[in-house]
Amino acid sequence: MNQRASLRGGAVLALIIGFVPSLLFLVGGFVGGAYIDQRFPEYVPFIGHHSTGRVDLTQVEEAARYIQADYVDTNVDPKKLSQASVQGLVSSLGDPYTIYFDPSQYKRLQQSYQGKYTGIGIYVSFSTTGYPTITGTVPGSPAAASGLKAGDQVVKVGDKDVKGLTAEQATALIQGPEGTQVTLTIMRGSQTLTFTITRAQIQVPTVRSATVGDRVLYVRIYQFGSATSTEFATALKTGLPGARAVILDLRGDPGGFISAADDVITQFVTSGETFETHGRNGVDRHQVGSQHAAPAVPLAVLVDANSASAAEIVAGSLQVHNRAKLVGTTTFGKGSVQEDFELSDGSDIHLTVERWFLPNGQTIDHKGLTPDVPVKLASASDEYDVAQPSLGYARDGQLNAALALLTGG
Repeated sequence: MNQRASLRGGAVLALIIGFVPSLLFLVGGFVGGAYIDQRFPEYVPFIGHHSTGRVDLTQVEEAARYIQADYVDTNVDPKKLSQASVQGLVSSLGDPYTIYFDPSQYKRLQQSYQGKYTGIGIYVSFSTTGYPTITGTVPGSPAAASGLKAGDQVVKVGDKDVKGLTAEQATALIQGPEGTQVTLTIMRGSQTLTFTITRAQIQVPTVRSATVGDRVLYVRIYQFGSATSTEFATALKTGLPGARAVILDLRGDPGGFISAADDVITQFVTSGETFETHGRNGVDRHQVGSQHAAPAVPLAVLVDANSASAAEIVAGSLQVHNRAKLVGTTTFGKGSVQEDFELSDGSDIHLTVERWFLPNGQTIDHKGLTPDVPVKLASASDEYDVAQPSLGYARDGQLNAALALLTGG
């Protein structure tokens, strides 16, 4: 399994371009997947590396012929028919984490892996029954400049009501080309507000740090991106001298690259497994690396319902190794792995190919991690914003519980 794989999940989305939550991605080798060309062949071989089975698409071909020959409008787009057929195959699996991306969506997704976004710069949590809630804004972003705040509920994007929409659906509405505008209807307490925001290119750091309490190094990882290992190592190198303890904040972190998760664990653990994956090809056991910047520093990890996938790997592995206590609420519970299969037209299938397990063999899928110190926040706006440290953390009960745990205060 490629080490530069990507583990994403959860219900939080950086709506800057379309950073995709609720997924556990492998992005190392872009190999072939289930392929359908525009001629709708009767049988389509699966040309990935797991199976040589054949898929009978006779009915797909028949339906396409009927549509092209007899549909009332003559301007039927064969490319759209082809893409819809792939979407149908994906949907038939009944797997919410196997997703089809058209070429433009996939291009934006690849940009998000590099931490480059075109959008407004908000982090959002999602509910299947309620409205998306903004959990923070990117410093210097159009969203921050417009006055959007953590705790704001997004009611409409343009004239589209977004109650219960998935992260992917909301992303498609909010993202867009640089320089274009998007209008959000926001519920803030009893107020209904309207914001018209111009989209922009944004480069987002995945790690921010500060000193809190009595010489405690606070490090927040927003996502496990391609630069996270370097950014995290730098944060430790800069902040550890003189620090008596570390708080690692993984709240709202939807996941990211396997390699980054391994590297973060390795900074605190000196030996053993970080995690393992189980798939058709057997078991792949990931081992702790060699760079241990903080093997003995007291450590607490903040988690919440939107900590997912790679974030859960890090938090769970540190908990299993008895290296850290978890503080917060039960995590999202995402234990499957998706791999990118790029199709010939530039579109992509994120296909579930494995499931991952903690070093003790346990899965957190559909269960999440249980914190050692359960603490709820009254509001998402109570979270400490390390990008605006002057606001303080007096209302952040989870952070203060971690401080008390580490310093005995």
